[in-house]
Amino acid sequence: MAGDKTLNIIEYPDFELMAIDVASLIADELNEALHHHERVLFAVPGGTTPGPLFDDLCGVDLDWSRVDVLPTDERWVPEEHPRSNARLIKERLLVNRAAKARYLPLFAAAHQPQEVLAELESLIAPELPIAVAVLGMGLDMHTASLFPEAEGLEAALDAHAPILVPLQQPGSGEQRVSLSARVLEGALSKHVLITGAEKRQVIENAVKLPVAQAPIRAVLTGAKVHWAN
Repeated sequence: MAGDKTLNIIEYPDFELMAIDVASLIADELNEALHHHERVLFAVPGGTTPGPLFDDLCGVDLDWSRVDVLPTDERWVPEEHPRSNARLIKERLLVNRAAKARYLPLFAAAHQPQEVLAELESLIAPELPIAVAVLGMGLDMHTASLFPEAEGLEAALDAHAPILVPLQQPGSGEQRVSLSARVLEGALSKHVLITGAEKRQVIENAVKLPVAQAPIRAVLTGAKVHWAN
């Protein structure tokens, strides 16, 4: 899975305006998708960056009862854990009008992800492909939980990968579950949100590197990269 060598970067004067504009764009895309499908799948990241976007999006007037919200990845911790992506998504996105959306989890009560991946995938599979995916990128060029040198990365980047892949973040040994690159790349619309000059340089460098070194590259084909300094 190679990714595109060109970038579609949309620039904004600040993050607040970026969040407002991207929220409006995503709302339009979800509305359009709902005109053609009974239900639509919306994949979103955790972390701190998407919080303001969620704050703008949760009040948008669309038929949220027909939207399935799915994390792009998750740490293998219960939802009440401070590091849970589900916790952030439920607190910042699935409120106001968006409270009517259905949440599809990437965590279930089990010691190891492998024990319940089939069960979790069975909820996601009927709703694929993703209509709209929001993604971030770290300075190490990871996206979702596709970290360079992560245990499980090769399987996650495989063109025939399953929907979900267990990974271990290098260094920390933290267990995670991520949508595979195949599923993320298959989203009908993709938005990558980054801020700061350093990340701008990193993503421009990423397209010149092998995907194993720069996993973000696996999802850039056709993606809109939204950047604010």
